[in-house]
Amino acid sequence: MPAEDIVYLDRVKANQQKIKQVFSEVGKVVVGQQYMVNRLLIGLFTGGHILLEGVPGLAKTLTINSLSKALRLDFQRIQFTPDLLPSDLIGTMIYNQNASMFEVKKGPIFANLILADEVNRSPAKVQSALLEAMQEKQVTIGETTYKLDLPFLVLATQNPVEHEGTYPLPEAQVDRFMMKVYIDYPKKSDELEIMRRMANMSFNDTINTILSKEDIFHIRNEINQVQLSETLERYIIELVFATRRPAEYDLNEFAPYIQFGVSPRASIALNRAARALAYFDERDYVLPEDIKEVAHDVMNHRIILNYEAEADGIKTKDFIEAILRKVPIS
Repeated sequence: MPAEDIVYLDRVKANQQKIKQVFSEVGKVVVGQQYMVNRLLIGLFTGGHILLEGVPGLAKTLTINSLSKALRLDFQRIQFTPDLLPSDLIGTMIYNQNASMFEVKKGPIFANLILADEVNRSPAKVQSALLEAMQEKQVTIGETTYKLDLPFLVLATQNPVEHEGTYPLPEAQVDRFMMKVYIDYPKKSDELEIMRRMANMSFNDTINTILSKEDIFHIRNEINQVQLSETLERYIIELVFATRRPAEYDLNEFAPYIQFGVSPRASIALNRAARALAYFDERDYVLPEDIKEVAHDVMNHRIILNYEAEADGIKTKDFIEAILRKVPIS
């Protein structure tokens, strides 16, 4: 084996070990949320934004805060409220009387890692201020466009329980999130450990910084080298088309309930997320199970059901599970 390949493989192993260390560091504070951390790291290493949804008290904000401490990145937490303005997010022009000119005051979005806490508590004009940043990785203030520092990642949380004083995210913005991850209650053993840790008022674990910006870009390049066969590429396309034309895939029972299937962003996200999962498992090739494992998180927020589905109790989760059962790998 050439010396260059040996060096590359050694670096891959070292980076994969660092990822395991990140899980361990976050685990010092957060108990039993490895699934959430896994999805957040997939977003970080593939350049995809993540939307977390769950009832209050499930450590969504704490997990993102803890993860940010394990990364050597600029981090900003933005609490979305009904009175927030777009300028509070991206910045504004301020007149400098001494210099007799306008100056740009940049907002908190100029960071690598953004925690958009309770993103559905702000009105549409504020939510839309995130659109350009999330998609084009740039922000326009006045007549000037500013490139954001890379990597740039939005990790948003929202509470599905309270509807009073909230503003549902428009489909155009929801589609910009690579994955929407539903967070459930912890297991009994995990909750017991949570109670013991947090009831101890002297508990204060320090999280060590593991990954630098250079490490993240190296890992991205290594994930990019993970092989996805043409058969699995076509399998992803079939999954995507099954959400748009269910009748053609023997899913006639769901066909009357589908208003819109997933967008092309879903096929890109399935490809990237599956390769990231394979990399985490120390493989340089993707298995069908990798695609199936991320399918729910990638597609659940992109499939739009009609009112009849809600009346008949049809869930997006059921539709995705049916697709995974019906669509064959050719």
